Amino acid sequence: MARPAAGRTTLVLASALLALIVLAALAPGLFTHASPVETDPAGALTPPGARHWFGTDQLGRDLFARVLHGTRPSLLLGLGATALAVVGGAVLGLAAALGGRTADQVLMRLADVLLSLPPILLALLAVSVLGTGSVNVMIAIAVAFVPGYARIVRAETLVVRRSGYVESAVLLGLPRPLLIARHVLPNAIGPMLVLATVGFGASLIAVSGLSFLGLGPQPPSPEWGAMLSQGRSFLQTAWWIGVFPGAAITLTALAAGAVGRRAQRRFTQRTPV
Repeated sequence: MARPAAGRTTLVLASALLALIVLAALAPGLFTHASPVETDPAGALTPPGARHWFGTDQLGRDLFARVLHGTRPSLLLGLGATALAVVGGAVLGLAAALGGRTADQVLMRLADVLLSLPPILLALLAVSVLGTGSVNVMIAIAVAFVPGYARIVRAETLVVRRSGYVESAVLLGLPRPLLIARHVLPNAIGPMLVLATVGFGASLIAVSGLSFLGLGPQPPSPEWGAMLSQGRSFLQTAWWIGVFPGAAITLTALAAGAVGRRAQRRFTQRTPV
């Protein structure tokens, strides 16, 4: 009995944290009226206190305001990368499963090659081709995660294609495009959408990693990965500059992963074998 209760408590806490993070992304002004970009050299490197909850950075900017205002671009980059990866994975997975043996072999061998590389390395290779910037970083992260989603969609499509209702629709003469749109696609995409909630956390970490390397949004724009990069030079003298953005990334990824894993378990229990 203790384990289900602990699981429910974790889910409630993770959901509440995600709701708070989304609210901060939509309306950071509800939590603070301080400017995330206004500098105050006289108040630089002020430790956390009553006036500045998270302290100030090397330019005297309020770190609490910067973390709050950095929520929106960080989440948008993670969500955008996940959405692009899901769409790309769906297209490639369907093409592999429905395009014949040759298409399946070529696309899946390509996916195997890409999956053999660490996602962050694959994203760096994509950035070297596309260039730096928020949009290019988002696309690069999506490219890194497309092969995994493509494999999931292919496997689900092969199962759905052999199901009784699809075979009945073929016998009734349902046109192939309509068959794919009405029966194959919705049932093949469902599991991947659930897994995408878990994948969002990985995308957020990857996006923050590229921003940490200076490839994402550029200063003075507040973004968690870029703020973490700036704070690494002050870990011994002003630890709060890097700790609070890093904590925001970690807690968001953990909360998204907890909610996603719960949704995945529920989907698996409701899906007939």
